[in-house]
Amino acid sequence: MKLGARILKTGVAIVLALYVAEFLQLPSPVFAGIAAVFAVQPTIYRSYLSIVEQIQANLIGAGVAVLFVLLFGQHTVVIGLAAIIAIALILKFKIENTIGLALVTLIAIMEIESEDFILFSFIRFGTIMVGVFSSFLVNLIFLPPKYETKLYNQISSVSEEIFKWLRLSSRQASEFSLLKKDIEKLNEKLVATEQLYLNFKEERYYLKQKEAAKLRKLVVYRQMINTNRKSFTTLKRFHRYENELLHLPVEILSFLKDQLDILMIRHEQLILQFVGKSKLNADASDDHRLSVERRELSKIFLQEMQLVDEHDQFETYHLLHILSSVLEYEEQVSHLETLISSFQCYHQDENEVDIKDA
Repeated sequence: MKLGARILKTGVAIVLALYVAEFLQLPSPVFAGIAAVFAVQPTIYRSYLSIVEQIQANLIGAGVAVLFVLLFGQHTVVIGLAAIIAIALILKFKIENTIGLALVTLIAIMEIESEDFILFSFIRFGTIMVGVFSSFLVNLIFLPPKYETKLYNQISSVSEEIFKWLRLSSRQASEFSLLKKDIEKLNEKLVATEQLYLNFKEERYYLKQKEAAKLRKLVVYRQMINTNRKSFTTLKRFHRYENELLHLPVEILSFLKDQLDILMIRHEQLILQFVGKSKLNADASDDHRLSVERRELSKIFLQEMQLVDEHDQFETYHLLHILSSVLEYEEQVSHLETLISSFQCYHQDENEVDIKDA
């Protein structure tokens, strides 16, 4: 089992919160540890937003708790009613992600039995905020997330799996049931890639120069994901129309296979080229730019459709989906090539890509 950075940061945040609370001699330091658990976030920027929201929500929770105790006492039913009011207010301010910790604050304050209730309420509120700020500090300096590295490695890994199955499918060598299971897994990985992209997008830089470079990277990564999606769509259609492919004339099948091979090779080269593992070859780029000859492929395919018997036309119509997916895949690869070439030809100093193994 692999322990992720967020798991380790949660543990460190709890320890730090408890130490700080004990150092400040705050009563019930356990509440600082509980707050630290709620406040850990996957990105530094989201952690900053979380602090702002947690302050607002905890103020609501504390305010409602103090008001209800002063007006109605500390009866169990009163605590429940106060929780309902607090939740309603939090939802009104659209900070529903903070409901959990706000209710902890509310209950922690309402269970206080002391003559100096107001003073102890402030102390309890401060104890909880110690946990929130401890989590932010840990997220800021301890194991800062490297989402660009994770994103690139995920894109590269998913594309390799798609290439493997596409090569087998285009040669009618794939196992139908195994590919069906892997298609589901690949879809989940593509969704995970989208989440990594959003996490990377949320990261912020202090220097405008780096922020500008990141915006250009985001455009490229977005297109990488789109290209992977289109190759995945092509794989699904080869899988879905496997029976139709078996009856496809050898010439068309061979032509489709060759074009797919060219596309996948170029796609793979572009992914490596983006991180400097493959050099930009202008001649090869020109040769591959329209390697899928759309007019020729469409012409041959339509001619073949006119020759088939009437009872086969329905199956042949299905093959148009395969043709369209290959052509759309070529468009995405061509667009990705344009973006990467532009990225590496201009502003090279600001656009350095440093990808290390995650």
